[in-house]
Amino acid sequence: MAENNGIPQELIDRINELARKKKANGLTEAESAEQKELRQRYLRLFRQGFRDRIEMLRVYDDEGNEVTPTKLRDIQRKKGLRED
Repeated sequence: MAENNGIPQELIDRINELARKKKANGLTEAESAEQKELRQRYLRLFRQGFRDRIEMLRVYDDEGNEVTPTKLRDIQRKKGLRED
């Protein structure tokens, strides 16, 4: 199963399929409900993946000193991503 940033390709394909059908012929009530649920699932997965990537960041200034914000450092410590 191929994935784009943690989002299953099958989910993206189905969302696109329903979007094309909506544009061409319209959707049934069941398809509209499915489209809404799939979009909500996509957004949840996207947000979680984005959050995960941000939480892995370390920020450095021009001189090479780490200047990662304290709030982010605290999150990283809680998740066991850093020991300092």
